[in-house]
Amino acid sequence: MERAQLVAQLRELGVQYGGVLLVHTSFRAVRPVEGGPAGLISALREALGPRGTLVMPSWTGDGDTPFDPATTPASDDLGVVADTFWRVPGVIRSHHCFAFAAAGPLASAVTADPIPIPPHIPASPVGRVHEHDGQVLLLGVGHDANTSLHLAELLAEVPYRVPHHVTVVGERGARIRVDYGENDHCCLRFALADEWLRERGLQREGRVGHAEARLMRARDVVGVALEQLRRDPLVFLHPAEDGCAECDEASASVGDSARTATHRRR
Repeated sequence: MERAQLVAQLRELGVQYGGVLLVHTSFRAVRPVEGGPAGLISALREALGPRGTLVMPSWTGDGDTPFDPATTPASDDLGVVADTFWRVPGVIRSHHCFAFAAAGPLASAVTADPIPIPPHIPASPVGRVHEHDGQVLLLGVGHDANTSLHLAELLAEVPYRVPHHVTVVGERGARIRVDYGENDHCCLRFALADEWLRERGLQREGRVGHAEARLMRARDVVGVALEQLRRDPLVFLHPAEDGCAECDEASASVGDSARTATHRRR
């Protein structure tokens, strides 16, 4: 597919010219595209225009190796487009292992915060996209890839945390292990956001390339998720009978009193 066709599809979908756009994508779903992953990136930037800011995840996923923004590849599960984007000249990448990359006038504002622990607090790239009233584009992926829902969990103060660690370099060059708790789980129940957004007309859907695309305001998806999380803080976790090991681990971290109160609401 030619780049001009992709640009037209993105604009028809509703990508805001001059806006901030956080993209999660699977190139396998979008292809074939003129110019490959770089061609898709060019189309996204053209759709946004010179005053727009394009943002993509760029973290490493390796908690044992210190992160170098100039050389560390993006995690394999982020896909080839994300790993290509941070290497494009002029793109700015966060200087920590929970990195995002950005290009455009607000790139520095989105990526400048120090390491966010846990990764998607308000003072993080996802939080800055939300702050600047950006859009979220899910291109060939579902809401299970939507990091803005992790921001919603933290704003709602969900009670679960799973132990994780990262390795950073101290002032004298020594490696330092940092342990922390993250609102982590399988994320499959993030798919509930489809229904929540659709019933309010807050999610636009269509085709970009050969992929299904979903477009929404970051504030909208966070807002509807907050409403649901205030009713049921465990709404994104599979119940025990579903046998999801990741959700079971998250659920096990919840205090008995909080878990009992939540089950009463279900």
